[in-house]
Amino acid sequence: MLFIISGPSGCGKSTLVHRVRKRIKDLQFSVSHTTRRKRPSEKDGKDYYFVSKQEFREMIESEKMVEWAMVHGNMYGTSRSEVEKKSSRGDLLLDIDVQGAQQLQDKFRKAIFIFVLPPSYQELKKRLKQRGNESLRSINKRLKTAKKEIRAYSDFDYIVINDKIEKGVQELVSIIVSVQCRIDIRQREVGPIIRTFDKIKRDYYE
Repeated sequence: MLFIISGPSGCGKSTLVHRVRKRIKDLQFSVSHTTRRKRPSEKDGKDYYFVSKQEFREMIESEKMVEWAMVHGNMYGTSRSEVEKKSSRGDLLLDIDVQGAQQLQDKFRKAIFIFVLPPSYQELKKRLKQRGNESLRSINKRLKTAKKEIRAYSDFDYIVINDKIEKGVQELVSIIVSVQCRIDIRQREVGPIIRTFDKIKRDYYE
């Protein structure tokens, strides 16, 4: 199953994803490609695949991307090989921008789409400022984009309001686990159990 998580920049979705991955066993994570510069705390191949704009364009032209978007002057996207490889190992979690999520809604109709909302515009502005690694101009640009992106919430299957981080983590875990317990998902596990009952010819009671 594909779980696609999205929301405006600064809503805290990456923090939620990081904590949820520690709680749910065998949950795969799709690493996106980007043309933006690597931050000191980031690792190539773990946080993102950092590539040049030329490399990124070549991947688009050769149809190696399942989704991509230009976000605040940088290109972000998910490679087809990343999705195919990771999803073959189990449930796959994608943390992508709103534009990318909207592109995938037609391609992966059975996927679960989750939208993360900040509790308010004021709180989102505060969080972006607290990052301390962006100019005021960049922050204002992100806030302007967020005003448009939050309108997309109604196109998603679930909403997580990220007010308190622990509550947001619990909500996201609950969504993923509830989907994993759906009858169409667990049918392979149910079959063998049912067959153990069918093999019994006669019941014995002591």
